[in-house]
Amino acid sequence: MTLTLPPRVSDRAFARLAEIAEDTGEVKALRVAVDGGGCSGFQYDIRFDQPADDDLILERDGQRVLIDPVSLPFLQNAVIDFSDELIGARFVIDNPNASSSCGCGISFSM
Repeated sequence: MTLTLPPRVSDRAFARLAEIAEDTGEVKALRVAVDGGGCSGFQYDIRFDQPADDDLILERDGQRVLIDPVSLPFLQNAVIDFSDELIGARFVIDNPNASSSCGCGISFSM
C-alpha cells in the first residue's frame, strides 16, 4: 500500500518564485492544476493566480504554490520543481501517478 501525501515543492521551485518576486516587485502565487486534454489525456496548467478559499496552499518564506481540490488527487506524492536546462527554464512536475507522459512534459496519462 502506497502512502498518499500532498505534493511537495522543491527548494529550487521556491527559490525561483522568490527570484520572480524580487525581479517584478510582486509576490505572486503559482497555481498548479490538472486539466483534461493534452496529447496524453491530462495536462498541467501552471500559472500565476490568486488563492481561492478551497485551495491547498504550500508556503515557504512568503512564496506560495496553490492546488485546487479537483487537481489534488492527480498530484498526490508529486514534486513541483524548477528546471533550468539548455532547452529552457520552466516549472516541472515529477508525478509518480502518471503512467506515461508526453515529450513536452505538460501532458500525461494515468
